[in-house]
Amino acid sequence: MDDRERQKEAAAKAAAAWVRDEMTVGLGTGSTAYYFIQEAGAMVRAGIRLRAVVTSEATGKLAASFHIPVIPPEEAQTVDLAVDGVDAVDTDFCAVKGGGGALLREKIVAWKAKQVIWIMDESKPVKNLAGFPLPVEVLPFAASWAADAVKELGGNAVCRQRDGKSFFTDNGNRILDVVFPKERDSRLAAEAVRQIPGVLETGFFDRMCSRILIGTTGGVRELVNPNKEKAPLQG
Repeated sequence: MDDRERQKEAAAKAAAAWVRDEMTVGLGTGSTAYYFIQEAGAMVRAGIRLRAVVTSEATGKLAASFHIPVIPPEEAQTVDLAVDGVDAVDTDFCAVKGGGGALLREKIVAWKAKQVIWIMDESKPVKNLAGFPLPVEVLPFAASWAADAVKELGGNAVCRQRDGKSFFTDNGNRILDVVFPKERDSRLAAEAVRQIPGVLETGFFDRMCSRILIGTTGGVRELVNPNKEKAPLQG
């Protein structure tokens, strides 16, 4: 395991300290979320009673492999805690997510959760998100027109490919990977893209987390979002 993977694992273990018995937990998607799911599975084996709402089919299979009970969203009155990785996060606690293609479900779960923790290695925090690629989930019917509309807004959009084939999300939609010039405000750019007909959601997460946990070579750094007006977690 290299340093970056060790940092992800350390952040995930720190996030697991916020898990309590009988919680409904939102499980993210991707390589960093994997370590938290692994920790949650160990807690289940130790007797902690958890239920999980998952953000992708891959995460559902992974959770099941660790014997974490998975429930559909309609069976969850609330999500007590959501934990996920990020592609990048800025100093205002805004994040870009969607590198794994699960951004729509990830945003829904984060919106529903009482508390949200982003976990990451030390390469993910950035000064600002300007110029950072923005994943956008869009209906297949509208994908090419939406890409043209992004160009009219001053950006560039490419339909995501994987292994030489068109990439489709678990929802059956396409992903546009969008880049705007660095001088463009990332929040305003995301808002403009969100207004394009056929766009379902963008990977811009506007200060949705309660805190971030950053694995570093010297341990785990915790940063609390002062703008998140929800009850604090009790550690």
